[in-house]
Amino acid sequence: MDEEATKTLIVETLKKKKGKSKFYLKDFYKMVPDEKPRAVKNLVNQMVQEETLEYWSSGSTTLIGLKGVGKQAAADGED
Repeated sequence: MDEEATKTLIVETLKKKKGKSKFYLKDFYKMVPDEKPRAVKNLVNQMVQEETLEYWSSGSTTLIGLKGVGKQAAADGED
């Protein structure tokens, strides 16, 4: 699977998930089982740099989700 098709698959899969907006990196490995974990990690990092995805940290755990989606999205702009 080429890079763009994999990105599209990840975004579409995240949009279909109901009730959940942030995911562990291991969840992305399950979305693309044919790819090696390192390749998926690099692709996720690239998508974060492109601002398609974003990291969210609770302090002890880092999760990844679509940029601007989820409960935290509204609070992120507040200071």
